[in-house]
Amino acid sequence: MCPGCPHRGVFYELNRLNAYVTGDIGCYTLGFMPPLNAMDTCVCMGASISNASGIVRVLPPEEQQRVVAVIGDSTFLHTGINSLMEMAWNKAPATVVILDNRITAMTGRQENPASGYSLDGEAAPEVNIPDLCRALGIRHVRTVDPYDLEATKAALSEEMQRPEPSVVITNRPCCLIKGAGRFEKGAVLEVDQGRCTGCKACLRIGCPAIEWKPDPEGKRGKAFIDPHLCTGCTVCQQLCKFNAIGGKK
Repeated sequence: MCPGCPHRGVFYELNRLNAYVTGDIGCYTLGFMPPLNAMDTCVCMGASISNASGIVRVLPPEEQQRVVAVIGDSTFLHTGINSLMEMAWNKAPATVVILDNRITAMTGRQENPASGYSLDGEAAPEVNIPDLCRALGIRHVRTVDPYDLEATKAALSEEMQRPEPSVVITNRPCCLIKGAGRFEKGAVLEVDQGRCTGCKACLRIGCPAIEWKPDPEGKRGKAFIDPHLCTGCTVCQQLCKFNAIGGKK
């Protein structure tokens, strides 16, 4: 996943929650790879929700809450709506995460019916995804900032406990959209080499901007953030318990 990808924190927390993740077709399919390791199935567009609906029906109640479907906004609008309608209709007790990055990222950043623009760049009606989910019969729909790890984990954990279908929607744009790549001027992060203990916690999110620098004397190495790749999303900063990651001076 790209540096600053808004999907990274979601998969990190799904892994920590030991979720059984039914995946879908999109750049977020990379969530199955180490170190995130947070996707268990991937069949075709829209199958994440359908798979989740079927899997919970054959699991004992104590295991059903582990099932989480992930799907992008454009894929959801393309083939996921009917699956979510079926999930609501049959009351399948699974959680659906709609990774809304405001674009069709994997195939070239094309617009979709929720982006507010047509393919030729003209203003177009914008589908309200939360309202659409409620219209399909989902009673519990919430939106979360995927760059806030604590809030993301809390939202996922709470919805996974529900004995009925629910939807969590992330609300950060793809970092490759023009103007969304960096959060603000000077937001690039760096590792304080004096504070870094070499615990490697920041490496658990698999961000390409974070490198591992072995110590030439054989001592414990240190993390390093490439300033040309960092977007300042702060996800790695939230993982560091030693306050070794901060704004670049």
